[in-house]
Amino acid sequence: MQTNRTSLSDRLAAFPRLGLANLPTPLEAMKRLTAHLGGPRLWVKREDATGLGFGGNKLRKLDYVLHEAVSSGADTIVSGGVVQSNSQRQVAAVAAKLGFSCHLVVYHGRLEPPTPEYTTSGNAFLNRLFGAHLHDVAWTGDRNAAIRTLVGDLEAKGHRPYFVPYGVSNALGAVAYASTISEIEAQAALLGFAPAAIVHCTGSAGTQAGLVVGAAVAMPNTRIVGIDIDAEPERVRADVVTFAQDASNLLDIPFDRAAVEVIAGHAGPAYGVPHEATIEAIRLAGHLEALPLDPVYSGKGLAGLIALIRQGRWRTGEDVIFLHTGGAPTLFAYQSALGI
Repeated sequence: MQTNRTSLSDRLAAFPRLGLANLPTPLEAMKRLTAHLGGPRLWVKREDATGLGFGGNKLRKLDYVLHEAVSSGADTIVSGGVVQSNSQRQVAAVAAKLGFSCHLVVYHGRLEPPTPEYTTSGNAFLNRLFGAHLHDVAWTGDRNAAIRTLVGDLEAKGHRPYFVPYGVSNALGAVAYASTISEIEAQAALLGFAPAAIVHCTGSAGTQAGLVVGAAVAMPNTRIVGIDIDAEPERVRADVVTFAQDASNLLDIPFDRAAVEVIAGHAGPAYGVPHEATIEAIRLAGHLEALPLDPVYSGKGLAGLIALIRQGRWRTGEDVIFLHTGGAPTLFAYQSALGI
């Protein structure tokens, strides 16, 4: 696939951002985990280090998406997620920082609470700390319907709400996340390596869409590998394709569906339910790299990467980047279920 010579950073410069996230995030070697696994050289892109509200990958998206909210004169941010959603915690943090009222749809029933502390600690506690107004709603499988309904209710009451989709996953969110590739391209060159792959957890699909679109321009020889954590790999892949196509249109570049790879089989019994491989990955990251991973997203992402290494996907001399999407507060909501 050919693109014109305009660089990814030049393309992204056409989209304004607020400067909410601490960027670029670090790219660090994971030497002890590499030695333990005996596979390719492993690196971690620290998207957990974006700063505000305990950080995470959604801040990079919100940096771009909420510029539109500010410029449109909105007074309220509306989004949603499950009880321990990392996304809505970051939305609540940004709303507090910018002075917006924040209303969050909190979905119940997508998973059974795994611990007594699930509904009161971790991200659930931080949402309250950041001043968000929480609206309990039963999970139906439609991620955005209840959020849109809440937007309508607030409009009827005279508010000026701005809709932020589940996971901050839409075309502009994917464009925003392509900026990660721009950073990795420069950092890897400075460190003297060319990554064979970037591996990450994928669920609401906007993060993977951004990585795929960015890599098409700046790192065409680097494979983007998404580890499905929703136990819905076909749905995830379809959403990645949709958002990536839309983001490619905004950036004026071609899109190749063959670049979208979603790996199934590492989500455990269901979304939000850690299994033995998840807990092993969390332990290894903590013991060997002092890297806190959560049991819903990043822990399952690393579990998938470990499985692929053990299957021999990459040679010893290759370099592979694990993208740490954040989520450490969730550990406290799952503590008694992890046996750590």
